[in-house]
Amino acid sequence: MITLYGTQKSRALRVSWLLEELGVEWQFHAIDFAKGENKAEAFLALNPSGKMPVITEGEFVLSESAAIMRYLAEKYGQGNWLPKLGTQASGIHERWVSFVISELEQPLWSMGKHRFALPQPLRLEAMFAVAKWEFDQAAAIAEAWVPDTGFVCGDSPTIADILLAQTLGWAMGFEQTLPPKLMAFRDRLKQRPALANALAKTEALANITQ
Repeated sequence: MITLYGTQKSRALRVSWLLEELGVEWQFHAIDFAKGENKAEAFLALNPSGKMPVITEGEFVLSESAAIMRYLAEKYGQGNWLPKLGTQASGIHERWVSFVISELEQPLWSMGKHRFALPQPLRLEAMFAVAKWEFDQAAAIAEAWVPDTGFVCGDSPTIADILLAQTLGWAMGFEQTLPPKLMAFRDRLKQRPALANALAKTEALANITQ
């Protein structure tokens, strides 16, 4: 049994969404960030950084959302969700994963840190303008890369699609404006039943564990 630790709409959503796409049995352990549960001794034993998501599978513990998604896709994806290694599609896929994590997501996390994550004395209002500028630059590049239809690496979804769609949803939560192709991509991906299932399951399981 896989246990996913996190909050419903954090980076853990990437993992819960993929778990539902894969049809893997899993359970959710809600971590209340506002109450400091991510700094509790039990959680720090799983991830010393106190960051989410984390999965456990028996004695195995893994953190970092992209690494978790790759592990799950490789183990349970039956040859799907990752392009074949050594192909051009695989290269494009890895470019997307790297770009989303290092360029598109980081300005959004800067907004989050200076809105709620950092200690109050370290939060800077000026960071929001900087982060918005950085996000707009990255979004313009992603807009040029993203296809008009389908998925980022062809006709089949990959973990890069979930990473990109979830990050775009995060951007909308931070009231950022998305270019038209990215908005259309987000609209296509959010219709997938696995996303609705993941949101419903994490909400239900969080209510049980609270």
